[in-house]
Amino acid sequence: MSQEGSCKSEEMELANTLSTHGESKGGVLAHLERLEIHMNRSRKKLEEPQGAQALGSALGTKIQKLRRLRDKLRAEVKQRQAGVKASTANVEPDQTLDMSEQEVLERKRENLKAILQAYRFTGLSGKLTSRGVCVCINTAFEGNLLDSYFVDLVIQKPLRIHHHSIPVFIPLEEISAKYLQTNIQHFLFSLCEYLNAYSGRKYQADRLQSDFAAFLAGPLQRNALCNLLSFTYKVEPGGQSFPFCARLLYKDLTLTLPTDVTITYQGMEALSTSWEEQRASHANLFRTKPLHQVFTSFARKGETLDMSLVS
Repeated sequence: MSQEGSCKSEEMELANTLSTHGESKGGVLAHLERLEIHMNRSRKKLEEPQGAQALGSALGTKIQKLRRLRDKLRAEVKQRQAGVKASTANVEPDQTLDMSEQEVLERKRENLKAILQAYRFTGLSGKLTSRGVCVCINTAFEGNLLDSYFVDLVIQKPLRIHHHSIPVFIPLEEISAKYLQTNIQHFLFSLCEYLNAYSGRKYQADRLQSDFAAFLAGPLQRNALCNLLSFTYKVEPGGQSFPFCARLLYKDLTLTLPTDVTITYQGMEALSTSWEEQRASHANLFRTKPLHQVFTSFARKGETLDMSLVS
């Protein structure tokens, strides 16, 4: 039964009570007061669901407004994203990439310029060109200025060598593949290391031929890289001492001292302990000192072998 029907039944019940018994307990006014109380209670019962319904309706309206605002914001975001994509599509595909690459190349150019300025007193110098930079590598050994070489670099992506005067037996391609694109400073320093070592070995061989020819019992044999030298020598020029045969191998091309030294005798099958000690001493000298310094020590000491020691 509804609340309105319940209210009416209560009113009818009170009316019947009055008509049947006349004046009920408390009189008519008391009954009227009770009737009014019942009516007020009934009215509150009717108003409560209406208020809740009104509140629910207001909340529903607010939710709808928020949803509409959310949908509007989503639409604006999508519209702006579409505009960004459209503007990007109108730009040439490689334009932004080219700009970033250009910045990288300029940075490499400035970095290389700084390297040349910082190390110009160490034999590394150069100048900027319209294509990039031309690097000059001045080699030296023991304070003696030797040969100079150049590498003309084109600053682009990838970096490349336009011209150079590096000898063919220097592993330029290997050094370039390892360092040119990733660390140009390391590339230049590594190239300097190889060139200085080559010039140092060549300088020693030239000095041996020119300044100590009297100690040689035959021609000096060497390859283009000067990392393999073979020669026969005597420690007493013009004397009757037996010659030694030397073979010097430089496995590490960045070194000016040999990694392997072989000293043998020529014309003798059995030697005394003294001769063997001398051979070992010579081998140690060749490992630790440049060639011209070794023969300078031979000339200074005037080593003379006692032939009576030969067995």
